Amino acid sequence: MEDKIVVYSSYYNPIEANIIKARLDDSDIPCFLTDENVATIQPMYNQAIGGVKLNVFEKDIERIDQLLAEENLALPDSENAQTTEQVICEKCGSTNVGLGQATKKRFSWWVTLLSLLFFIYPFKTNKCYHCYDCGHEFT
Repeated sequence: MEDKIVVYSSYYNPIEANIIKARLDDSDIPCFLTDENVATIQPMYNQAIGGVKLNVFEKDIERIDQLLAEENLALPDSENAQTTEQVICEKCGSTNVGLGQATKKRFSWWVTLLSLLFFIYPFKTNKCYHCYDCGHEFT
């Protein structure tokens, strides 16, 4: 019988992907990440490549689901406070939303002006919520 490797989940934050991978490694579940280097070196390509992908054997999926479900319930409320508050997209109503660097209005006008005056790369970027389903950005 041949073991099939499947993409278990995708993460837009390489750190989060590595945390999940470490949890699986500690439980002796073989897994590996793909597209991690691209997402780390060129974060702007992250959405285009579909994020960092966690690859596992198909036979381990049920065990992984149980492990991650148990660990999410075991987290204290103080650590899990940010993830319990669901942010909903204003445009499509999706909960597949993340906080990160804005792509459309990335720099404010004063940062752009200062960077042009001093010939430096803009030092402060705007952050906003990004819907991964419809692409809408909002604060």
